[in-house]
Amino acid sequence: MARLTAMHHSALTPVFTALRVGLHALMAGLCIFVIVRAVTEVSAVEPERDRAGAAIVVGCAILLVYAAGAFLHRTRRSVQFVWLAALVVLCLVGMALTPDAAYLVFPLFFLVLHLLSPVPGILAVAVLAACSIVSFGARLGWSVGVVVGPLIGAGLAVAIGLGYRALFREARERDALIADLVATRDQLAAAEREAGIQGERARLAREIHDTVAQGLSSIQLLLHAVERADENHPAIEHVRLARQTAATNLAETRRFIAELRPVALDEQTLLGAVQRLATATTQAAGLPVHVHVSGDPVALPMNVETALLRVAQSSLANVVQHAAASTAELTLSYMDDAVTLDVVDDGLGFDPTAVRSSPSVGGSFGLSAMRGRIAQLGGTVAVESAPGRGTAVAVSVPVTDAAAFEPGIDAPARSEGGA
Repeated sequence: MARLTAMHHSALTPVFTALRVGLHALMAGLCIFVIVRAVTEVSAVEPERDRAGAAIVVGCAILLVYAAGAFLHRTRRSVQFVWLAALVVLCLVGMALTPDAAYLVFPLFFLVLHLLSPVPGILAVAVLAACSIVSFGARLGWSVGVVVGPLIGAGLAVAIGLGYRALFREARERDALIADLVATRDQLAAAEREAGIQGERARLAREIHDTVAQGLSSIQLLLHAVERADENHPAIEHVRLARQTAATNLAETRRFIAELRPVALDEQTLLGAVQRLATATTQAAGLPVHVHVSGDPVALPMNVETALLRVAQSSLANVVQHAAASTAELTLSYMDDAVTLDVVDDGLGFDPTAVRSSPSVGGSFGLSAMRGRIAQLGGTVAVESAPGRGTAVAVSVPVTDAAAFEPGIDAPARSEGGA
């Protein structure tokens, strides 16, 4: 009964509801039929009257036990198997008392096919069909109809039951796919909002750097030149004060520009943000994350550092949620013309080909978003994995010499005499 009520609302929900209601109505109707038929035989001779009375009791018991199944859909599978076994035993007892109870095996076919796996379910259907044939033959006499009727019912039940199982599996996969699409839509919307915010912050940082910061730097240099040209000038103290004020405001401007960086990058280095991410993941998820650095860390353009940080966050989130890994290695490599980020885990791994061919597989949308983010920077994303052999995500982003270091934004403030 569990999966009959477990399906969330979808386009196929009315179909499953109709099948469920039909099965309930069929079982209730057949139980009532057995009880009514037994009641009509109570007035017969004593042996038949006793048998009819027992059939009435068994029919009522079957009806009550079946109704109790409505409260078992959230219980353990072992409890559901006990419930099914009780129904089967009562039906067998009923068939021993009256051949009318043999009709109850038809709805039982669907129950055993639903609760048991396909092979045990089909075997159970065959046994129940044989019992119904024996019950009909022993009480009504043997004929072709006595044998063929239950066999046709069993074959029909197997075909419908297996079809229902396939339909249910398809509906469940569709629900999972829809849930992934909805979640991905929300993630993309959030990513677009974040990209817009980060883009505007980067634009403001560039504008302030190219206007206010450069102007203050030029003023500071000019005043310093005047100060050196005539140290005995009557207004030299005012010139010195003006230069110091310009230097102070330049430092404040640089601090303001630095604060326009993403919150996670408030240490002004990608390495610091990645190390904090590794520490937070280790503490929150219990997954040891080791950070390695190759080359000399340098300040990168804000959009590059933001993209690499987001990739690291997404990769580690996938490791925590899906990989069941015991450790993860995160490596940042700084080269002359590029920066690379490698995230390697020793978890369950997966088949990348299957992920590309099946959008319902968890994680494929995250990889697509990751590739799209890096592709906007002209970089590449490579994923290597195999079932049972862990996963490696390698990201490479080209960085030109001119863009690799932005003095006005990423460099620490120089002495008051410099720009």
